[in-house]
Amino acid sequence: MTNETIQVQGMSCGHCVSSVEGAVGGLDGVDTVNVHLQEGKVDVSFDEGKVKLDEITEAIEDQGYDVV
Repeated sequence: MTNETIQVQGMSCGHCVSSVEGAVGGLDGVDTVNVHLQEGKVDVSFDEGKVKLDEITEAIEDQGYDVV
């Protein structure tokens, strides 16, 4: 498993957390996803053989947030 912390801007509420966790957690190969709202961070553990970091960041951006 690969562990990454992604900086995300624009998250401000519980709905934001649910959107990001749902979008990223629904990708095949993602083991865990934890959104840290106050820090603007998303911790994700995933299998690089099944999903790439680019796909994860795209899923976050598709929810309307900016990955920095």
